Amino acid sequence: MERRAGPLTLAFDYAQAVANDGFASLLGVELTHSAPDQATIRLPYREALGTVRIHGGAISALIDIAATAAFWSHPALTEGAWGATVDFTVHFLKLAVDTDLIAEAKVRRRGGSVCVGDVSVRNADGEEVAAARVTYRLSP
Repeated sequence: MERRAGPLTLAFDYAQAVANDGFASLLGVELTHSAPDQATIRLPYREALGTVRIHGGAISALIDIAATAAFWSHPALTEGAWGATVDFTVHFLKLAVDTDLIAEAKVRRRGGSVCVGDVSVRNADGEEVAAARVTYRLSP
């Protein structure tokens, strides 16, 4: 990790790595923003996600990816860090039909090895379609 006078700079962009990783890459997600304890991930719509409505599994995967990117967006992480989702609860609030989705994730609390975060998923019109609370185990 690089250190500079003032804010810390990550030498490796963990959030981008999460968005480029295997399953995330298969889904076609894009990291649009990251900052310490925050990440925004876009899931471009395509028919394979659902023709009548976007499948809840695709939305759940987007939530998990966005939360993971937020948890990994922290300057204290080291090269040997590892992590895994422990639990999450999702509330589907509105059908998502033929639309790109944007997931905004924020870390609520970062403990010694357990992190808790919130994710809001919105459609292209800015309407919230899902909200989630995610618990993640992260060893810095």
